[in-house]
This record gives sequence, structure tokens and C-alpha cells, in this order.
Amino acid sequence: MNQVIHLPDRSDSQGEKDTVPALPSDALVIIPVRNMVLFPGMVVPISIGRSSSIAAAQYAVKNDQAVGILMQRNPDVETPGADDLSSVGTIASILRYVTTPDGTHHIVCQGQQRFRVTGYLEGFAFTVARIERIAEAAAPDNPEIEARFMRLKERAVEVLQMLPQVPAEMVHAVQGIDTPATLADLVAGYVDIKATEKQEILEEIDLRRRLDRVLDMLVHRIDVLNLSRDIDKRTKASLGQREREFLLREQLKSIQKELGEDASGNAAEIEELRNLIEEAHMPEEVAKQAAKELKRLERMADGSAEYSMVRTYLDWLIEVPWKAPEPDTIDVGQARRVLDADHFDLEKVKKRILEFLAVRKLKPAGHGPILCLVGPPGVGKTSLGQSIARALGRKFVRVSLGGVHDEAEIRGHRRTYVGALPGNIIQALKKAGTRGCVMMLDEIDKLGSGIQGDPSAALLEVLDPEQNNSFRDNYLAVPYDLSQVLFITTANVLDPVPGPLRDRMEVLHLAGYTQEEKREIARRYLVTRQLEDSGLKPEQLEITDDALAAIIRDYTREAGVRNLERQIGAVCRRTAVRIAEGEIQTARVDAPDLVEVLGPAKFENEVALRAGMPGVATGLAWTPVGGDILFIEASRTAGTGRLILTGQLGDVMKESAQAALTLVKSRAATFGLDPATLEKVDVHIHVPAGAIPKDGPSAGVAMFIALASLFMNRPVRSDVAMTGEISLRGLVLPVGGIKEKMLAALAAGIKKVMLPARNRKDLEEVPLPARQQLEFVYLDDIDEAVLAAIDVARDAP
Repeated sequence: MNQVIHLPDRSDSQGEKDTVPALPSDALVIIPVRNMVLFPGMVVPISIGRSSSIAAAQYAVKNDQAVGILMQRNPDVETPGADDLSSVGTIASILRYVTTPDGTHHIVCQGQQRFRVTGYLEGFAFTVARIERIAEAAAPDNPEIEARFMRLKERAVEVLQMLPQVPAEMVHAVQGIDTPATLADLVAGYVDIKATEKQEILEEIDLRRRLDRVLDMLVHRIDVLNLSRDIDKRTKASLGQREREFLLREQLKSIQKELGEDASGNAAEIEELRNLIEEAHMPEEVAKQAAKELKRLERMADGSAEYSMVRTYLDWLIEVPWKAPEPDTIDVGQARRVLDADHFDLEKVKKRILEFLAVRKLKPAGHGPILCLVGPPGVGKTSLGQSIARALGRKFVRVSLGGVHDEAEIRGHRRTYVGALPGNIIQALKKAGTRGCVMMLDEIDKLGSGIQGDPSAALLEVLDPEQNNSFRDNYLAVPYDLSQVLFITTANVLDPVPGPLRDRMEVLHLAGYTQEEKREIARRYLVTRQLEDSGLKPEQLEITDDALAAIIRDYTREAGVRNLERQIGAVCRRTAVRIAEGEIQTARVDAPDLVEVLGPAKFENEVALRAGMPGVATGLAWTPVGGDILFIEASRTAGTGRLILTGQLGDVMKESAQAALTLVKSRAATFGLDPATLEKVDVHIHVPAGAIPKDGPSAGVAMFIALASLFMNRPVRSDVAMTGEISLRGLVLPVGGIKEKMLAALAAGIKKVMLPARNRKDLEEVPLPARQQLEFVYLDDIDEAVLAAIDVARDAP
């Protein structure tokens, strides 16, 4: 509800009048306004908020004086000075002074006469200016003025008739105006044009030029209204809410375009997208697709759902790298130094990587192989990829494939789906910002498949150098050249990888490390890294070689060095706590100190615990995380000749046990056994760690030796381990995983290893220090195995 302020009359406000100096006769109280022009004859409400404007209005009301309404040149200025105000304004009388309940002030003013500012006066709480009144000259008896006056009246009536909901009284009022100046001011004041244009008309003193300006303005306005009516006719069909919004926006765009503003809400955004598309160096086909989508975007309402979808698609097209990468500057010597600095040993793998880099240097345009690094966890597969990127001077990105079971994760989702995105390949390239990057596809053996498709099948195109130069992501829906990307894959085992995918890659095997290699890696890399992570300086903590060896031997059992680094980190953190508490300044950790820091030893030599009695043999097994020792235990009880197998054995391993028992029975005479006796006992073969599934033919020799030891009642040597498959003819057949098995034997304290003679060539992969510490017995048949493993000359205890 509005509230009228009843200000006291002059006699009641004499004290306040005395506080304000009297105004000269040619002075006027000024009220600055933003984006508004008052013409003579107009009655308009004006909101005032500045304290100086409120004081000026109240002073004028109390003293029954007129005010001067001046428009600011810059509406953003809060306290306008003389330079910020226009030089021509309108003298106005205040018809009403109103305040609202929220405390804002309003005045209703009626324009009277133009004036020009000649100077400003100081010493007042509000703006006061000396003015020169501009008298409106009488209209000359001039045919040109009369013609313009009549034409302007016709145009004004035409505009009023085209506008909806205009009362007829307003048309009659315009027709009743008999002076050209009054009509020009009235039309200019009430037509919706820019405030700056209105100010120009207000400052135009010459009546003829003023009439011309207003006439031009009305003609332009009539054209816009006619265009709006045409648009309305073309879209006169029954429209829903969305169509109606579209129509209104189109009308607004057309009106703004005709006014020369063209200020549509997304015009600047469209122009920015157009410039970004030109700078993206897209291929011709992709550029055409982007231009087509941009044209669609221009015709859409920026509040629609499809607008957001198309804008996101264009953002992806722009941000994905299309520009051809710079040629690699490969320095093979520098690459060798980088690999040696980052990784200890792995000589065979390093040699192949250097060959790969050398070929790329000599033939940059060639299609090199896709390297697949296979090995147990913690041996440095991922860090090798990072080293290759460093050696090439390329960016490195990693895509984890573990658990991916949807083909769309590789190829992307189609844009018709809500929340669609490109696949992981394109996302990684966007992250890298270049097509010339090193992309590591990690854990390729952990890919799954389901109702959404087979991701490994989608990778066939990605990893084929003959096809990936036109890879097509479902989201982008345009060809993309992946031929410049250097792909490297990693896996723990190759068995789950489909054959066609495996055929596209060159496999490099990374086996586990020996204890000496682990100690060297810990000394060179792990200790330094954990000291830095724990906030310690090298001089604050010393971990001796004996302590490192004890950690490797008693607290870890792995092919890699990941758990080793965790244990070293535990030692560093324990020292960091003591230093932070002020208990010590420096520390030296030796092997005897580990029990206090890491607790009792977690692993011990199981050979000594399990050997020494008949029926127990030590086998060697290969696992996805490296080699391991495997104990085969055999026992016999009175029965009917049954074979009992326990320990969660697979089908192949069960068949090896049956073959071993049959072989023992066939050679009963050799072992001094009565064949009839064998038919009266049940044989039980157990492989401990029953919760772990076990399979494969490698335990054939160990099972045969365990049964032979059992029936001969002679123990197997405790420092001997064996591997190999057996046949019913007694032949020892070759097996795989020799390097991993040899490293496991060395870590378990084995001194002698029995392996098939046909595996002799595989020992070249075993590190030289490991070969020097082990004694090898090469087997052609099981008779040689019995002689090497069982001391037949000594009676059983």
C-alpha cells in the first residue's frame, strides 16, 4: 500500500529553510536519472534512491519549486558528477511524492520545458545547476513543417492501431494534438526506443530535424511490427507450450535484428563456438559435421534439452585433439639412460623397448607393434610405460580396463541416450590433449563381457595399426585417427585374453625378482621414495642391508616389490613418529629391530617343517603372482586300492595323480613292493592350502616321488624341489613358468632343483645370480628323479 508524505508548509519549516541557502533565480534543483528521458508534456513516475536525490525532491516539494530531470551518460555511476550528466534536460513539476512500505521513494513528474545546463553550484546537499531555459519556438507557417506534422500524426495513429490492447482514447488524443512540437515529444517519449536515442531527440532544438528523427523512428517501428505480424501468420497453427516459447523467441530475434541489435541470448556463444571450430584443425569431414551441428544450435532455444545435448557434442568435437602431433625426437642413448634410471634389471624387456624406439626413429611413419607387458603385480609394468613416455618426450595417459564389461566403455554411447559420453579411448585423448601420446591400457586380462557386448572385441580395431586410423566412436560418430597413439597394454596372465586380441600384440614377459634384485631395488628406489613420503631426510634414517634382506625374506613373499615397499614405509613411519615426538633425532634400523617395528616374522622356511618323513615331496608351481613351492603329501591306509585326492585340485592335476599312482604300481618290482599289497591299501594324496584352487600338469613328478617315497618308506631330500609332467611310459615332459619357479625355489631355501631336460633352454631367462646358487638336475625319465630325490642307499629311520 502506497503512503503519501504530507510535508509541512513553509511556515512550519522555517528552521529547515534557513539551513539551505536560497537558490539563485537562474538555478534549478537537479535529479539525475538512469536510462530514462522526460519530454515536455509527459507525466511519468520516477523512482529515486540516492540520498541526494531524495533531499532534492523533498526540498522542491517543501518550497514548491520545479526540478530538473537529467539523464546520466553512464548509468553505472553511483555518484554522478558534472561530466557524468547530459547537458540538456527537462524542467518538471512534482505532482506527487510517494513512499512504499519497503522504504523506496517515488515522485510523479510532469515535463514542462527544455533547459540547458550552464554550470553547477556547490554548497548544497543535492545537485544544483545554473540553467538556460529553451523556449519552444512557435511552429512557422511552413508547408514542409505542416507536411511532416501530418505525416507524423498518420504514422503515430498507424502504430497505435497495430499494437494490441491500445484504448481508442489514446488514438483520439493523438489526433487532437495541434502543435508539431507537442506531437513529436509525445511520440518520442512513449515509443520503446533506446534512452540514448530519446536523449538525442530531446537535445534536438530545430523542429524540422526533430520531426524527421521521430518520423524515421516510427517508420522503422512499423516495419518491425509488420514483420512480427508476418511471423505470427506463418505460425498460426495450434501450438503447444514449447512451440509458443519458440515463436516468441523467434519474434524477439527478428525484432532485435530489425532494430540492428541482434542481441539474441546465444549469439556471442555461437560466435565463440564458430571460432573454436576453426581453430581446432578438424579434418574436412569432421569440420562439416561440426558446422552442421552449429547451424542446428543457432535455430534452437537455449533453454531446450536438445540445445544442451548439441552444445555438449560440439564441446567434445572441439576439445578432442585433431591436430597432427609433432614428430618424435628420439634419442636412443637418452632412452637407455631413462630406462636404467627408472628400473633395475629387466634387461631383456629394456632391450626390446630400445629396439622398438630405434625402429620408430628410423621409420617414423611405420606401424610399430603393440607391446603387451605380462607379469605378476608389482614388477613395474605401469612404470615401464611411464618411462617409455619420458624417453619419447610424450604425454602419458592410463586407461584402466579392470572390470570393464560394456562395449560402450570403449566405443562410447550413442548421443540418443541421456548422459551419453565418448568411450574411454577418446576421453583419455582429451585428457592428454594430443594424438601423439603414450596410452597404457592397464589390466587387459581383467576385461569382462555381458549383455552390453564384449569390450575385448571393440579393442580389436583400437589395437590394429591397419584399422585404427579410422576408429569410429559411437558418440562422436566421425572417423578418428589413432595411428599416432603409442598403445601399451599390461596383463598378469594371458590366458583370459582372447586369441584374436592376443595376436595383435607383441608379448613381453616380466618375471619376478630374486632376493638380491629386490634388495637392490629397495636400496635404489623404494627407501628413497618412502623417506620422502614420510617427511624424513636421508640422514635421519638408515635401513641396513641386513634389515632389507630380513624384510624380503621374513615379511614378504611376492614376485614384485609392492608389499616390500609397504613394509619399508611402515619402518619409515614408525621412525617419523619417534622423531616428531622429540624422542630421537636420527635412527638406524637393523635386522633385529624389525620385530619391534613390524612384529614377528610372517613367513618361514616351510621345507624344514614338511620334509624329513616318507611321502612328502616339494613341488614348484606357477601362479599369476609369480612362482611358489607346493607340498605333495601322500599317505596309505588299509583299504581296497582307492585313490583319494584332496586340496581343491583341478581336473588336470587329478589326472596327474592317477597317472603317478599307475606308474608306481607298474614299477612295484623296481621298488621292492608286492603288487598284491598295493591292492589292499587306499592311497590319500593331499596338497595343503586347500582353500586355494590348484591345477596343471607340472606336479606330476612331485606326485610320483611322494608316492615312491611313501611305498619305499624313505624320505625325500629336504633341500630338493621338482617340477615336470609325467607320462605312463615314465618320461618327464617339459612345463612352463621355469623362471618364476626357480625364483620361488631360491626364496624358499631350496638348494637343488629337478626339472625336465627339455626345459634346459629356459634357464637362460633365469637371472645369473639365481642360477649360480642352485644346483640343477635334468630329468629324461622318472628313474633319474628317484635317484636324485630319494637316498635309496639309506634305510628309513
